[in-house]
Amino acid sequence: MSEAIITFDALTIGYNNQPVLSGISLAITRSSFTAILGANGSGKSTLLKTLLGLQPPLEGNVRVATSGKVSSVFGYVPQAIQLDSLYPLTAFDVALMGVYGRIRPGSFVPSIERSFARECLSAARAQEFANQPFSELSGGQKQRVLIARALATKPDILVLDEPTAGVDAAATRALLEFISQIHQERQLTVLLVTHDLALVRKHAQQVIWLHEGKVLYGTTAQLLSPEHLQEIFETEIS
Repeated sequence: MSEAIITFDALTIGYNNQPVLSGISLAITRSSFTAILGANGSGKSTLLKTLLGLQPPLEGNVRVATSGKVSSVFGYVPQAIQLDSLYPLTAFDVALMGVYGRIRPGSFVPSIERSFARECLSAARAQEFANQPFSELSGGQKQRVLIARALATKPDILVLDEPTAGVDAAATRALLEFISQIHQERQLTVLLVTHDLALVRKHAQQVIWLHEGKVLYGTTAQLLSPEHLQEIFETEIS
C-alpha cells in the first residue's frame, strides 16, 4: 500500500470562524497526481492555503509526512504573480527565488545554487528567455518560469493553482504535458487546481471535487465517469 504524504484529518476550513468546508478526511499518497476541481467559490483556494500553512484550520488538522528526517518541501505555482515594476527582474531572477530558502539571509547566492536555478529553467523549457524581463514574457512563458522557481525549491510536493489560467490552448496542453513528465521523472506528488476536465482525465490519477460544501474523493475514472458528471452538473443546474 502506498504511503500517505498528506492527510486531512476531520478538517474544517474557512475564514473568521465561518466554515467553507468541513469534515474533510482523506489521504493523498506519495508520488501521486491529484486534481482539485470545483466551481468558483467552492473552497479550492482556501484548501490550498490551509495545506500550505498560510491559514490555520478551524478544526482538525493537516499532517504532512517527513522526507527522511526533514519536513517535506512544497513547491508552489500560483495562478499569476505581481512583481513591482521598479525591480526589472529577469526570468532567471524569478527562478532563483526558489533557492532562497536554503540560503542564510543576507548571504550571496553561491554558484552551485545559481547553476541549479538554470537547470530548473532548462527543465521547464524556459532557458531560451532566462535573461529576458519577466514582465515582458507571455502568459505561458511566465508559468514555465514559475514552475522553474517551484522546482528550484527541491520540492517533494508540487502545488499548482490553475497554472494555465489565461494561457492559450496550445500552451495549456504543453504545460500539462510538461507537468506530467516531471511528475513521472522526479516522482513528485502533484496537486493541480484546474477546471479543464479533459486534461484531468488525461493526466491525473485521483480527483478531489469540492461540490456544494461536500468533498468528493476518488480515482479519476470514478469521479469523471459519465454517470457521476451528469449527477454533478444536474445538481448545479437545478
